[in-house]
Amino acid sequence: MERPLVANINGRRLPRLNDVAALAGVSHQTVSRVVNNHPNVSKATRERVEAAISELGYRRNTAARSLVTRRSQTIGVVGSELSQYGPANTILGVEQAARDAGYFVSIAALKTVNRDTISDALRHFQDQSVDGVVVVVPHSETLSALDEMALDVPVVTVGSLGNDKISGAMVDQKRGAELAVRHLIDQGHRRIGHISGPLDWIDGAARAEGWSQTLRAAGLEDDLLAHGDWSAGSGYAIGRELARKRSATAIFVGNDQMALGLLRAFSEAGISVPGDVSVVGFDDTPEAAYFVPPLTTVRQDFEELGRRCVDAMVGEIEQGAAVSGIVVTPELVVRGSTAAI
Repeated sequence: MERPLVANINGRRLPRLNDVAALAGVSHQTVSRVVNNHPNVSKATRERVEAAISELGYRRNTAARSLVTRRSQTIGVVGSELSQYGPANTILGVEQAARDAGYFVSIAALKTVNRDTISDALRHFQDQSVDGVVVVVPHSETLSALDEMALDVPVVTVGSLGNDKISGAMVDQKRGAELAVRHLIDQGHRRIGHISGPLDWIDGAARAEGWSQTLRAAGLEDDLLAHGDWSAGSGYAIGRELARKRSATAIFVGNDQMALGLLRAFSEAGISVPGDVSVVGFDDTPEAAYFVPPLTTVRQDFEELGRRCVDAMVGEIEQGAAVSGIVVTPELVVRGSTAAI
């Protein structure tokens, strides 16, 4: 005997998964595989099921499904510095990968970063009963805040390798800095400065450390260090000071936005790039190729980072996979802002 009908606001019965299966001529398990993007379905069968879903107007009842599976099919994402290219595109990569894996994404954006704001965002996701949390806050406070919360769902922190309880996914920032500085050394530069991001940010500290280590390994001084805040304005202010000192023949800048400010300051001071000073950035923003001159920079694969991050998350959610550390290798993109001395 047919189960009681489920009605919509017009009194008509809403289509169920079994209705889709009957119309498509397949089992309800096959329809479930298609709805959940399972790979083990032939193209012809998938197309037949999708046509039946479209014809009937079937929508998955996620609330009912969560009661059965005790999962919300939602991943919480905590992010910060979303006006910056790197964090914003990392979150886009995570979101796309999560959707491809059949998960919804709920985002909590932090205006300021400290232990309290991180903890508040994590409690918010606990209240939402998310299946896991991705934390795109590569700050020195992040891991300690996560340890204090002791969440009962899988957590992946982006920007660090995590610890023995929390998975981590990161681009090898030190390797990126090494690529940048090694390129400048190969061009004959011996006085290579660095404009870092904030050193309480993991990325900023790692890039500064990579710059310093690469110089010292080559027998060069690492005394030309200035601290920015990731913004073009800070790069401009530091660039004006560097233009007065004229102490470096090359500058490795912690991100492309600060490099943009530096280029303007040098242009106003009559300093030729790369004729007088070579400049390398970090991130490879879409605009970097159109700076004057086009910016040599270090490219991060945010799509790959997001995919591997979500793979680790889903592996922990669905299979109880072990905690892991994921590292994505960056790439140097050489353009017109660097030249041999």
